[in-house]
Amino acid sequence: MASRRAAEALIRAGRVTVNGEVVRELGRRADASRDTIAVDGEPVRIGARRTVVLHKPRGVVTTLDDPEGRPTVASLVGAGERLYPVGRLDVASTGLLVMTNDGALAAALLHPRRAVARVYHAKVRGAPDAAAITRLRRGVRLEDGKTRPARVHLLEQLPTKAWLELTVYEGRTHLVRRMCDAVGHPVEKLARVRLGPLALGALAPGAWRDLTPAELDALRVAAGLRPRAGGGAGRRRGRDRRPRRPRPRPESRAGAGARSGASAPAAARPRGRGRRPRPPRP
Repeated sequence: MASRRAAEALIRAGRVTVNGEVVRELGRRADASRDTIAVDGEPVRIGARRTVVLHKPRGVVTTLDDPEGRPTVASLVGAGERLYPVGRLDVASTGLLVMTNDGALAAALLHPRRAVARVYHAKVRGAPDAAAITRLRRGVRLEDGKTRPARVHLLEQLPTKAWLELTVYEGRTHLVRRMCDAVGHPVEKLARVRLGPLALGALAPGAWRDLTPAELDALRVAAGLRPRAGGGAGRRRGRDRRPRRPRPRPESRAGAGARSGASAPAAARPRGRGRRPRPPRP
């Protein structure tokens, strides 16, 4: 397994094959359960998928290996296997970070079309007025384009600072910091507290845990994926899981009369379904 950038480099170099065919196109779809994927002729073995949530502390780099020797998120998660961060939190930011070896889940969560909600608590300088908050909600113009509409609430106003809750639906680099800078209220502290349906909760800084089956299924549904087979939350119940009750058959008049105890002469009983006897021909 490799990071996304390393995997893209392998693909561009023509070292990856799918079912014996060299793949050079990024984004080519393959199913590890059905296709044979190889690197330099060696089949890639896919282990069990695992997804965890980490409370990233301040000063930790969101990468697996840092050339400057700073602590990384990989050094905090002792899961016994190689897990990759989904998105990034800058070194000064804290909070919720999902790590997984499920490439399809990671790609779906980060895809702009999915617009998975990211909720942040930001401590900013000054006292944002209604005009500044309205600009954040409607979208501000940045050097890489206008931001999508966001949900913004004032959590607490301090004498010279304020706490804001911002919900954004895109994953641009340093997005929340640049948004707040654009309206004149630079960020001093920033923490991500939720990603889609997954909340940070009371997880301590530096601690991590596996997602529960219900959390994983909810996260997959938010990313536009199907819940896992046999999953819990978000799983739709099949139509034929409950046994159907047999419908009662309509009773014939003869049967109804037999049940009521009434007896009628055979000649008086109608033949067929209400057919009238034909008159004799002259």
